[in-house]
Amino acid sequence: MCAIAKTDLLPPDADGIARACAYLRDGGLVAMPTETVYGLAADARNDRAVARIFEAKGRPRFNPLIVHVTGIKAAQQWVEWSEAADRLAGAFWPGPLTLVLPLKPDTGLSPLVTAGLETLAVRAPAHPLARALLEAFDGPLAAPSANPSGRISPTTPTHVMAGLGGRIEAVLDGGACGVGVESTIVGLFERPTLLRPGGLPLEALEAALGAPLAMHEAGDGISAPGQLQSHYAPGATVRLNAHEKRAGEKLLGFGPVAGADLNLSPGGDLTEAAANLFAMLHAIDDGVSPIAVSPVPDHGLGRAINDRLRRAAAPRG
Repeated sequence: MCAIAKTDLLPPDADGIARACAYLRDGGLVAMPTETVYGLAADARNDRAVARIFEAKGRPRFNPLIVHVTGIKAAQQWVEWSEAADRLAGAFWPGPLTLVLPLKPDTGLSPLVTAGLETLAVRAPAHPLARALLEAFDGPLAAPSANPSGRISPTTPTHVMAGLGGRIEAVLDGGACGVGVESTIVGLFERPTLLRPGGLPLEALEAALGAPLAMHEAGDGISAPGQLQSHYAPGATVRLNAHEKRAGEKLLGFGPVAGADLNLSPGGDLTEAAANLFAMLHAIDDGVSPIAVSPVPDHGLGRAINDRLRRAAAPRG
């Protein structure tokens, strides 16, 4: 593990952005805020820098990375664009949507970014600080979530520092993230396919396309980031669809639940629950007490919440 003497907390201003760019151009790692979660950014063309992402996170090398760009024109440098991509990016970029498209030949991107696949995951984030950094850096940034692999995704600079302090050069301080779960990932193959639920609901995507999305099946293999079974895991075990708190457990509630230690949304608001999910998993996890989680409706953003919770509760190998 490459140790860093000190991880800098950079201010959200021109000086902070300039310092972040200097780190990135020198092959360093900078955690940047997006509207979803904090991403661990590196120059996607720099093999050593991208390798350091895997090292810092302890991330399996067969799990590909998302490349962040400023918009459609920038994405078209790296992937074979399509009519479906135009529809979805036109409707939802910048925003919490990642598109997986065929990789163009001889792009100059590090092969570690795609983990050996012939496709690339690209996204244009909406967070103003992420956009300012991308404009100033003027290049593609590979950026998975800025946390140790398999652990809870970070939604504040404090979360990043707790997980990666001393392993990365800097954190660009953009405060708390608004959406709170990662981007929705859509594969634009023969048929548009939902590869990972996220911050953009399925219903909105299907409305923009004018057709239903195919669903990624568990046996289909890794085709995009965030598809490992055991992922986003707290230190303690997790029990889902809990209607009561057992002895020794902590209860993460949803809706009007009595006795909850923390509640994702007492009023049953899925957007509020999504924004609170990772922060509350961080807060409730002491590494010892089992965590019970109330049922969460499986529609809209509830799909993304339940996807993360299932991965948090999966058996760990």
